[in-house]
Amino acid sequence: MPPVSLSNEKQKDYRSNSLWRLTLRRILRQRNAVLGLIILSILVFIAIFANVIAPYAPEQVLIGLEEGIKKRQDPCIHLFGCPKDQPQHLMGIDGNVRDQFSRVVHGSRISLMIGFTTIGFAIIVGTILGSISGFFGGWVDNLIMRILDVLMAFPSLLLAITIVSVLGPGLQNALLAIAIVTIPVYARVVRGSVLSIKEMPYVAASRALGGNSFHILINRVLPNAIPPLIVTGTLGIGTAILDAAALSFLGLGAQPPMPEWGTMLGSERNQVFTAPHLVFYPGIAIMLTVLSFNLLGDGLRDAIDPRLGQSQN
Repeated sequence: MPPVSLSNEKQKDYRSNSLWRLTLRRILRQRNAVLGLIILSILVFIAIFANVIAPYAPEQVLIGLEEGIKKRQDPCIHLFGCPKDQPQHLMGIDGNVRDQFSRVVHGSRISLMIGFTTIGFAIIVGTILGSISGFFGGWVDNLIMRILDVLMAFPSLLLAITIVSVLGPGLQNALLAIAIVTIPVYARVVRGSVLSIKEMPYVAASRALGGNSFHILINRVLPNAIPPLIVTGTLGIGTAILDAAALSFLGLGAQPPMPEWGTMLGSERNQVFTAPHLVFYPGIAIMLTVLSFNLLGDGLRDAIDPRLGQSQN
């Protein structure tokens, strides 16, 4: 019986699926990545079903709806001894007599949106600039890299504050500012990968066969430059969320009454000793979100390059 031979397309699909399965198995072997995925999955679940989980609307003022309610009221949890005749508020009441738990839950949507949109925009622009710079070189490389060097010469948060101050406070301007200051990071990652990949034998073979430069860049070089970009982007999402919270804390990002965790911290920063729960819960939410992306990024890095993880152990 003659051996069964697969077509070139089927062989490529098989190798691609095998590579993805191998990478997935490596990721699942990393405890950091698994823990980060668990925390992130919980946060995504909360963000998706925020309207169901939160007992109140995030901007709803409870004056007149509940008898005897007052601002900055302590948490009331029936399971922990709070009287059954009192409405339950798991994280207490904020300074504007709104349910803190509902605002923290809805804040997960905003923070995840901030992380994915800013880093997504920065990765797209950074990939375009870095790939063109690394692949074509010459004066194009010098021009792009010198512009990016100017951006990297300033502290990222300080530059973001300057951009928002010029454009005006607001969540959209804060997202744009954070995206702009992070573009050089991804451009440099892509450029470094492209510089090494374009010297590989299969790229030289494509050139010898008369392949177009843009065709080689898009189909041969960029697909192999994606793995380090994924790791850097995953780690960058946590940083973007933290920077957005810092801008909102300073009053330059999300504006009240939007339930953004940094804005909630900024509004109640003077109540650390009188009503610590109003600062504690948003801070914990920011910490867990940033931690999940950092753990996932570390796990992805070790899974994509096992030698790096072995050298650090």
